[in-house]
Order: sequence, then structure tokens, then C-alpha cells
Amino acid sequence: MRTTGPDGERLLYGCMGLGGDWEAEGYGAAEIGQAETAVAAALDAGITVFDHADIYRRGKSEAVFGEVLARSAGLRERIVLQTKCGIRLAEGDRPGIYDLRGDTIRTRVEESLTRLRTEYLDVLLLHRPDPLADPAEVAAALTSLHREGLVRSFGVSNMSAAQIEDLQAHLELPLVANQLEMSLARRDWLEAGVLVNTPAAAGVGFPPGAVEYCRRNGVRLQAWGALAQGRYTGREESERERRTARLLADLAAAKGTTPEAVLLWWLQRHPARIAPVVGTVHPDRIRACRDAAVGEPDLGHEEWYDLWLAARGEPLP
Repeated sequence: MRTTGPDGERLLYGCMGLGGDWEAEGYGAAEIGQAETAVAAALDAGITVFDHADIYRRGKSEAVFGEVLARSAGLRERIVLQTKCGIRLAEGDRPGIYDLRGDTIRTRVEESLTRLRTEYLDVLLLHRPDPLADPAEVAAALTSLHREGLVRSFGVSNMSAAQIEDLQAHLELPLVANQLEMSLARRDWLEAGVLVNTPAAAGVGFPPGAVEYCRRNGVRLQAWGALAQGRYTGREESERERRTARLLADLAAAKGTTPEAVLLWWLQRHPARIAPVVGTVHPDRIRACRDAAVGEPDLGHEEWYDLWLAARGEPLP
């Protein structure tokens, strides 16, 4: 049985697209079939970490994945299963809020385990920071879940270095991951580090030191939105994106791989050991990411900068 978290994995499959329409009440054979096809494509591509959240498709993403696990003998032991909790979706006239109270965390974990048809989670991420959360209460809830064997390791998502440090101070278990939006299109995590002492720094909202903190403390950075919603692989909307896409395609052709793989290599090439999350439901596009899952990024120093500068559209300061 696998007992590790995602630390040694190069690529994750994000399951947010599984389960059908967000507003539909249930799911059927078509949604289960889509999930089976996507999971098979991910495994073919060498991906064995599957990323969920309790809110994805209002729980249906976890539920259809649970159907796949129930129909695939031995699959659970071959994969790392990660989910998130902490967001409450809008209900009627009440808008969505964040909720990391201890009892809520436990309830959401138990619900996820039921939907996923598994006895344990390899990794639980806290999805968004809740300003009302008591770090000591959160830590107690996580510790209890770990002692009972329901969750093997923990991390966070969309959190700053200070927020991670505050929680870690109350938690003996090490936080293993921080999932942030990071891609060639969403570059504020990178820009924040080079715009120091420039007027442009004020326009970058990414929290200073988050990448460095995670790197220094062994918190694996996971990049959601890593394929940039297709902006450089077929859904370009601006001339800058088209120029970047051409460069990406040229690099892929020269290296005998796909543009998707090179796009993911760009993240993986960073010394913080970023693990991209691939969220597409299209099997061909999932398989196009294989070279980023099974090997080291074949991207030189100048090539990495060429892609950054093309996407940036202006020289570095």
C-alpha cells in the first residue's frame, strides 16, 4: 500500500472537471464513463496523484471518482489521493464563505471519504484561509484525523508563508504542500521576486516570500491552472499569446515532445520543484503531458527565459 504523499510526484491530475454540470443534481453513466477515460489517460501518462476538493461539481467529482475506484480492483493502492476542504459554496441567498472550524473539517473529510469510497486520504489540503480559524483548533482537528488513520498527511492551498507558518507552529505534523495558481500566464509568483525595488512592484499582489518559505521548509508547491486554460495551446486570444504559442510549438518540435509538456517543464524547471496540476478532461491532452510526468524538464536557461519574456511582453527591469 502506498503511504507517501505527493512530494516525489512530478505531476498531478486535477479532477475538478469530472462529474458533469456544476448545477445538475446527480450523475449517471456518461459522467462515470468520462471519469474512467480521464483516469485511464492520466495513468497512461504516468500520473498517479489525483487532486480533488469537496466542492468540485458540488461533490460529484469525488463521487464519480469513487465509482471508478469501486470498479477498478487494486487501483486505490496504486495512487495518491488528495482532496481539499474549507470552502462552503453559496446556498440560496447566502453567499459562499470559508469555514475551517475543527468540527467542519472533520465532517467534510468524512463526507469526502464516503464519496470517494476509500478508508483514508493520502493528503488533505485546507482550500482557502479562513480569517476566523483558530490555528490551534485546526491543528487539533488535523492531528485527530491523522491519529485515527483517516488522513496521512496535510497541506494548504492559496496561502501565504505567514499563514502556513502560523498553522505549522501549532501542528507537530509537517505541512507537505501548498497549492497556488501558477503558470506561464499567471506569473505574479515569479514577478514578485524580480520587481523588488521597482515602481511596478506595487501592482503585484502575490505575498512576498511564499515561494522561498515553501522551498526552504520542504513544502511542495503545487501549481493549479498549470496549462493556462489553453492560452498557449490552441485558445490564444491576443497577439502576445499567439507569439508565445509559436515559440512553445517550435521548442516542442525541436525537442520531440508536445507544447503541453514544454509548458509544464517551464514550471518544473524552477528550483522550487513545482508540481503542476493538469486539469483538462480531454484524454489526448492529458496524454500530451506525459513527458512532464516521467522525465526531467528538457529546458535550458535561455529557453526558459525566452518563454517568460514572450509571455511577459516586455523586458525585465
